[in-house]
Amino acid sequence: MTELPAHSLAEVDQLLLNAALRDALEPFLDESVNMVDSHTMTTWKENEYLASMLAWERAPLLPLSSWFEPELKLPDPDDLADQALHDLLLDTLNKLYDNHIVLDYTDHLSDRKLYCLIVRDILSAEEKKLDDTKNIKVVDSKAQKLQSMPTTKANCHKCGHDSAYFWEKQTSSLEEASTQFFRCAKCEHTWRAS
Repeated sequence: MTELPAHSLAEVDQLLLNAALRDALEPFLDESVNMVDSHTMTTWKENEYLASMLAWERAPLLPLSSWFEPELKLPDPDDLADQALHDLLLDTLNKLYDNHIVLDYTDHLSDRKLYCLIVRDILSAEEKKLDDTKNIKVVDSKAQKLQSMPTTKANCHKCGHDSAYFWEKQTSSLEEASTQFFRCAKCEHTWRAS
């Protein structure tokens, strides 16, 4: 059996992850998945894009007020004097901005009308809540992926364990047979059948 170089292992892992991400996106498929031009993206970049799509699809719809810790609850505008309302409005606008919520085209509204709009319409509006989109992790839950793969008796020449996960990939032209890969169920050493 031929041992895979480290860079090939990473490529295999990325291909496996790509397949898992595409499977997970299957129920949500629409024309946006065709925006991925896999011929111009690296597999890693495509996986990052697919992971962000999946994160969006799985994101919960939450009222904007619950995006804050603690939940942003504002007093009724009728209970506030003009200066208290103004101060609370500025504080609220800063909190909204800190959560990437920007209100445009509100210059024509008085402080009281804007505050009422926030209390009655904006904070109760349900929107998808993504955790920091710049930190979307390309989910690489190897254990979860591996546990769903079939196993076979195969001796790992690294640790001696006698059970391995296996899969096949078409690594060259379609005329040639696919290549069978093994990953040790104990130490996760990966190799391919020679």
